[in-house]
Amino acid sequence: MSPTYSQKSWSLNALYPSHNGSEINAAFAELEAQTAEFEKKRSLLTNKISQSELLTIAAALESLHRIAYRLAGYAGLWFAADTQNQEALGMVMRTEQLVSEISNRTLFFSLWWKDLPDETALPLIEGAGDLRYWLEEMRHFKPHTLSEPEEKIINTKNVTGVNALSTLYDSITNRYVFKVEVEGETKEMTRGELMSLVRGSDPDLRARAYQELYRVYGEDASILGQIYQTVVRDWRNEEVTLRKHKSPISARNLANDLPDEVIETLLETCRQNTAVFERFFKLKARLIGMDKLRRYDIYAPVAKAEKPYAYDSAADKVLESFRKFDPRFAQLAERVFAEDHLDSEVRKGKSSGAFCSTINPDLTPWVLLNYQGKADDVATMAHELGHAIHSMLAEHHSQFTQHANLPLAETASTFGEMMLVDQLLAEESDAAVRRDLLFRQVDDAYATIQRQAFFALFEKQAHQMVIDGASVDQISEAYLDNLKAQFGDAVEVADEFKYEWVSIPHIFQVPFYVYAYAFGQLLVLALYKQFKAEGESFKPKYIRLLSAGGSEAPMTLLDETGVDVRKSAFWQGGFDVLKEMVDALEKLS
Repeated sequence: MSPTYSQKSWSLNALYPSHNGSEINAAFAELEAQTAEFEKKRSLLTNKISQSELLTIAAALESLHRIAYRLAGYAGLWFAADTQNQEALGMVMRTEQLVSEISNRTLFFSLWWKDLPDETALPLIEGAGDLRYWLEEMRHFKPHTLSEPEEKIINTKNVTGVNALSTLYDSITNRYVFKVEVEGETKEMTRGELMSLVRGSDPDLRARAYQELYRVYGEDASILGQIYQTVVRDWRNEEVTLRKHKSPISARNLANDLPDEVIETLLETCRQNTAVFERFFKLKARLIGMDKLRRYDIYAPVAKAEKPYAYDSAADKVLESFRKFDPRFAQLAERVFAEDHLDSEVRKGKSSGAFCSTINPDLTPWVLLNYQGKADDVATMAHELGHAIHSMLAEHHSQFTQHANLPLAETASTFGEMMLVDQLLAEESDAAVRRDLLFRQVDDAYATIQRQAFFALFEKQAHQMVIDGASVDQISEAYLDNLKAQFGDAVEVADEFKYEWVSIPHIFQVPFYVYAYAFGQLLVLALYKQFKAEGESFKPKYIRLLSAGGSEAPMTLLDETGVDVRKSAFWQGGFDVLKEMVDALEKLS
């Protein structure tokens, strides 16, 4: 008999049973003890260090990192469940301060390692086993590393500087309450609840939902914009002025271990393919009886009534889609449910959106959803559980090598969504619902590829504008121009969308993160096409890609799968798949 799945909050007991119990106090004490012991190893770091000595020191560093990740992870998850909880916020700030202090006290190891001569370091790297790529990648940052006192100052200032600004942004925006009239009644909603309306069939309600969203964000645009300007200046001061990266985005590219040229090629290919989605939006306008789509309407369903998905049914469908690909995928996803590591409820104060958080390799990841029974909520469940599967397939790696580099981090999640769509299409007999599912697939491709690529293009522009002294209003107008460039003559964009950029947490919290979504989606389109062509023979290659986690360079892993991201032809191939999808929709319509 299969288990029954119900919406609930998550349990953090696998981390600590309580935020003020003896276990968590003991963890703080143990972290201090291990850090103090690690500091004694500084004298062992010489040019004559042996392989075994290096690995012993690395193991000690990993051990204290596991505790630090556990404490910070607990604080972050506790806060995400209720961003208005002041005790949780206090622990977030305490752990951020602690992690900064630990980083400073252990900094000497990475500085020594980066400074080691190649003739000493390279043989040590080759004999490091699972830590090989971690050690190798660390040395990539050698040209951008400062002195120990300077690095300590940066770590210290980040706690009360840019990290505090990120927390402030969350605290401000997660307290927002949105009011919109639904069926003659004014309802108070979270952002997640409000956004469910923009995928509904009522065009007036879609417009009112977006107008309310940007009314609220627009009221705080000046203060949120000031936060962004400060984040950008901080990024510039550290990454370009002090660390000497060629450009603001180059710092992210190095962290992702990808050449600048690859990302420039990706973004330029996206810029040149706006016509694919313009064609799609014109088709959608015709089918829903509009002369021209408004920006309010881009996620509108083509079907007259949206099919609801009960939570239990959605979980079953997601797991079944995983099971059809590989039974182990479903078994791993089931761990998340079985251990109560999934928070799916919609609550005021809870963090909006969705995420998957992997804390230690020996712990099942935690997944946050705001599930409301829409088709895109089911897709989001598949997406985040895909992340969890990715982590669990790599759980045999160390703390330092489990996490895939950012561009590959979206592979399993997006692939999971595509498996789900295949499952839903196979089960669905209603032609209208099938068509709507296919439309949603292209909707999601727009949201993941083009929307994110143009976010990144906007970020590049905005970072320069801030340095040039641009006001928040000027940045907002630039964002509006960015939207109009995306949509061409296919979509009408209302002025209030100029405030959309202040509602995007990623650009505040992790500059230039967003292109990873476009990278991942186009990559998955290619991989999924490969899967359809190769069948069972594809699966070992794909599982190898996921199981590697962060133990190999992204370019190495992609080369092994026969993917060449250096060439625009590869990225264009992803858009060619999208063109075929639009072709299919035109025939169905």
